[in-house]
Amino acid sequence: MIVWILYDIKNNKSRTKVSKLCKQAGLYRVQYSVFLGTISSQEKEALSLQIEELIDEETDKAYIFPMNKNELQQTELLGQAFDKKLVTDEVKAMFF
Repeated sequence: MIVWILYDIKNNKSRTKVSKLCKQAGLYRVQYSVFLGTISSQEKEALSLQIEELIDEETDKAYIFPMNKNELQQTELLGQAFDKKLVTDEVKAMFF
């Protein structure tokens, strides 16, 4: 599934850890606190639990929005937008 992850985390250490978790999950950074990519339902649930452990529920916010490929294709990109071709269900690999 395609997911958007958006967060507003005050603590620098926690924010950095959430960013690293998103990158490790193979998500593409769209903005500083916004990630987009394709992960399985199990990976989404695991990532959700890990993020929940890191945030302060009194001050922080984290959103995980699932989206299908059709909805992504309908997304309007304005200004310096990301490249939708980078977010696909295809496995991309480079061999040297």
